[in-house]
Amino acid sequence: MKVVVKGDSMWPTYNDGDIIECTQYNGDEIELSTVIVFNHPLKRDVVCVKRVVRIDGERLFVQGDNPDPIASEDSHNFGWISTSNILAIERFD
Repeated sequence: MKVVVKGDSMWPTYNDGDIIECTQYNGDEIELSTVIVFNHPLKRDVVCVKRVVRIDGERLFVQGDNPDPIASEDSHNFGWISTSNILAIERFD
């Protein structure tokens, strides 16, 4: 599965328009620093790409890599997300 990064929230790791290879999420345990693709918890039809920075059971705190605090809409804005929101995880070959 290929996912197109939109916006600058994951800069400098990914730029707007970069394509990342992902694997459909199957319920496996998520590790810190994993880049995930998930449904935005508050906005229908919005899919996000963020990094997992904290884990509390089935809840994840995610944020963009961009050090500019206004460059990313993430868990600082919408709070923890559930693992049930995850669509895919970044794949490493």
